[in-house]
Amino acid sequence: MRVITYIIAPLMVLGSCSSLESDVKLVDGLPETPFDMKSTLKLMADTINFRNHFYLLDEAIENMKQKLIQRELKPNLLMRIKYNLLPMALLFAGHTNEAITMQEELKADQLDQETLELPEWQKLQTELNSLLAISYLRLGEEENCLKHHGAASCIFPLQSSAYHQKTGGSVNAVEAYLEILKQNPNDYQSIWLLNLAYMTLGRYPEDVPEEYFLNVHKFDAEEAFPRFLDVSMETGVNAMGLVGGACVDDFNNDGKMDVITSFFRLNNNIKYYIGSGKGAFLDRTIDAGLKGITGGININQADYNNDGHLDLFIMRGGWLASGGTQPNSLLRNNGDGTFTDVTEGAGLLNYYPTLSASWGDFNNDGWIDLFVGNESTTVGDSFHSQLYQNNGDGTFEDVSKLVMVQVKMDVKGSSWGDYNNDGWLDLFISCYGGSNLLFKNNGVNSLEQLTFEEVADEAGVSLPEFSFPTFFFDYNNDGYLDLYVSAYPDVRESFNFLEVGSEYAGTKRARCRPYLYRNNKDGTFTDVAVQMNLNRNIYAMGLNFGDIDNDGYLDIYSGTGGPDLRSLLPNLMFRNNEGKSFSDVTSAGGFGHLQKSHGIAFADMDNDGDQDIYMSVGGFFSTDVYPNVLFQNPGNSHNWISLDLVGTKSNRSAIGAKLKLTFDDGGEEREIHRVVSTGGSFGSSSLQVEIGLRNATVLKALEIYWPASGITQTFSDIEINGIYKIVEDHSAIISWEKEIIYLGVKEKKIYDASEH
Repeated sequence: MRVITYIIAPLMVLGSCSSLESDVKLVDGLPETPFDMKSTLKLMADTINFRNHFYLLDEAIENMKQKLIQRELKPNLLMRIKYNLLPMALLFAGHTNEAITMQEELKADQLDQETLELPEWQKLQTELNSLLAISYLRLGEEENCLKHHGAASCIFPLQSSAYHQKTGGSVNAVEAYLEILKQNPNDYQSIWLLNLAYMTLGRYPEDVPEEYFLNVHKFDAEEAFPRFLDVSMETGVNAMGLVGGACVDDFNNDGKMDVITSFFRLNNNIKYYIGSGKGAFLDRTIDAGLKGITGGININQADYNNDGHLDLFIMRGGWLASGGTQPNSLLRNNGDGTFTDVTEGAGLLNYYPTLSASWGDFNNDGWIDLFVGNESTTVGDSFHSQLYQNNGDGTFEDVSKLVMVQVKMDVKGSSWGDYNNDGWLDLFISCYGGSNLLFKNNGVNSLEQLTFEEVADEAGVSLPEFSFPTFFFDYNNDGYLDLYVSAYPDVRESFNFLEVGSEYAGTKRARCRPYLYRNNKDGTFTDVAVQMNLNRNIYAMGLNFGDIDNDGYLDIYSGTGGPDLRSLLPNLMFRNNEGKSFSDVTSAGGFGHLQKSHGIAFADMDNDGDQDIYMSVGGFFSTDVYPNVLFQNPGNSHNWISLDLVGTKSNRSAIGAKLKLTFDDGGEEREIHRVVSTGGSFGSSSLQVEIGLRNATVLKALEIYWPASGITQTFSDIEINGIYKIVEDHSAIISWEKEIIYLGVKEKKIYDASEH
């Protein structure tokens, strides 16, 4: 069944039932002056309606109920409203019990034989059965995973502590899926959800009928791996909401990580939590002057004005097409615990749907620049993307045309990286429904002009055609940036998110696999995803990378899902095996969250030398809320080093600075290469560079290349297992004693692989 048929198209039909007289864009009617972001966002939130935001279903529900009473529409449309659109809208709007009651009554309807033989009725009956099954499964989630939420809730494969105590929802879901499978035994979407339903009841695998059994451990790595635990409740960062962004960094410069998270709807305020140093985080949203800063599907940080305080960029309107004409925000960190919206004064005010933005100093002038990727989804859209050059005075100028980075595509991800090691940042852009773009930075010519050249085809990185989050990283530590690009379903095809069921059954190949482009060191890339054991249907929305076991190789974490309530898919964690392959450690590590996951941030939240993970969780429609999670790293026996870099001639955030570390690892000399960044395009990791050193006893050499000045600093014989601050062109390396913080627990046991 097509995703667009199941969700988007029916909701457009609901829109046609609305009593609204016109489809007014959100920017219409806004006061021109004086501009104030908070009042603008409030006005937008107060005036949005179902016509321009089709996920707002309550108005459409009341309208459809009236249409059924008035019976003025054609009989086939009335039937579709009654048997499909209205119960679907009730479920998606969060009225689960009402939706179930209505569907059960509809199933009991006594229809005449002529109606039963209509092709449209047979299709509606199939859709009604599928909708009823997921309604019951959702009821089980609401009554257990939400109302009686625990650290193990919805972590796949479920542990006994996550089994449902109120079993009615899942029991009825099992019955509904078994009935569906009698009619279509090859419906792998229903087979997958049937296995999940049995699991929630603690009846997997023994009670699953043999013909429908799926081995959920099919892809598990053979090696042992420690389990990460969700400590978001104990630490106070379990914000409840829908799709949004996640950002972790030290915003108040007190040596402790802070958390900022956002939610895409304009009536939901962002949240700002500061680290208390006592195992929890404190909500300082109001104190920071952030009340009224609402919305934000994605967020990331950089010090745009080089004042030593990290600022925040908020992206709004992504995935909403013309309904997403919302302003982005640049929040200046005032250095006193507060933020000020400076979007208009900085020259960044536009009303375009934005999902991705990326910071990078493309002209090496020491001021961080900003690419904003907007979504042009139809021929008539004018939502071109923007490349903003930092003027160094608190303002930005759109130089897209001047430097030949003109993009009018459905941009879903972006990432800066110097892939050819020529000292100039290049830009990769992930596009949905078209070829991806790679803009090679040609640097400054003899006429003092800087231009880019689009080389995706030449470099071999134009696929996949339907791409989403992305990032540059050096997965094999050879000193050349590689590229990871996630695929996402083409909603125009006959496709459902739960082909994962057929994948576990071994009946279909991965049609939605990522591309891992290995840098060939000659300006081209080779896709090695299949040979690197990444030939999987992943459906990534959130995406980032980090070193979860401190072995010095970067691992990949994907937050999965889609707007369809049936897209209950485990997030996937792939451990990097020395740059030779990746292993799926999702099950062993407890990373397989089944709820929709978006912004992902890696950071050492407790200053103990290993990376923890904060993640935004929640779906698109009102019913699909879930609390965010904080996965605490259980630790390991490997050594590490963390570096806070401060640019002086280069940008203060040190974004784009390159690091080379040399050390002896159990008798073998190794090199590790890193570039300072916030990681993936959906989720923003700390700019503190946290590097695992495995068995090193001392860091023999550390080289840092600063992009604006061209300076390379070299330090030798550095003690390991410490946090250091390094300032550009300063000879000293400063030890920074940060106090270890216990996140919600008094002490954690260090995992030792030799014991397993």
